[in-house]
Amino acid sequence: MLGRWLRGLRPPPEIPEADWRRVLDALPFLASRRMDERERLRELSARFLQQKEFHGALGFTITDEVALLIAAQAVLPLLHLPGDLGWYDDFVGIVVVPSEVSTRRTLVDEAGVVHEYDEAIIGEAREHGPVMLSWPHVAEGAAGTQAGPILNVVIHEFAHKIDMRDGQVDGCPPLPIGFMGSTTALQARERWLAALQPAYDRFREQAIVAERFGGEPPWLDDYAASSLAEFFAVACEAYFVDRARFIQEFSGLASAFDAFFLANDRQR
Repeated sequence: MLGRWLRGLRPPPEIPEADWRRVLDALPFLASRRMDERERLRELSARFLQQKEFHGALGFTITDEVALLIAAQAVLPLLHLPGDLGWYDDFVGIVVVPSEVSTRRTLVDEAGVVHEYDEAIIGEAREHGPVMLSWPHVAEGAAGTQAGPILNVVIHEFAHKIDMRDGQVDGCPPLPIGFMGSTTALQARERWLAALQPAYDRFREQAIVAERFGGEPPWLDDYAASSLAEFFAVACEAYFVDRARFIQEFSGLASAFDAFFLANDRQR
């Protein structure tokens, strides 16, 4: 297998041209990138495959196509981030399943009452743990065949991994001092939240109006209204798949995302 072959060598060889061409054909939002960005993504994907271990669960079989399609999307948020694959060095395993899975959840409400329930999930990222992905939803997001808002479960779960790097899942990834002109870590966080929180509040209000009163549905998946962390992950899906539309819909937030995710892009 390609992934196994790559992990056995240092440094990793280039991904074969035919395999990389199939990835670009399957992912138009990668194929439309600048040539230098596509080559950078190819190199990052090769190192990602070398460092990570893919596991099929519940009868699913990992193929070269599966591993490479996931890798190319997983590294996209790192394209211009200082530290590149270091953002993902807290885990090794990626588990791919043949369908959504049910997991047991526990919720404590405001009255202190504990509620337990089963939730169907198509992806999950655990702090210092593996990433789980449902292959049909990975394939659906890659093909762009889903109806309604953009869905990209790979970018979503790896955005959570970036968010988790500071030990909190709160929609605010670790930010460098100097971010958007900040002089302290606290100021960097304040400037990030000054862009993220209002965008989330507006989106949540629009989602509520759409659900309860039949208003115009928002562009993003309404799952983003569940928390600031989920809003960040869903917003990342849209930002990396259709940045032009994202800028139109969330101009203030797009500036903050650009300041973070494009930090090393000299051609921005």
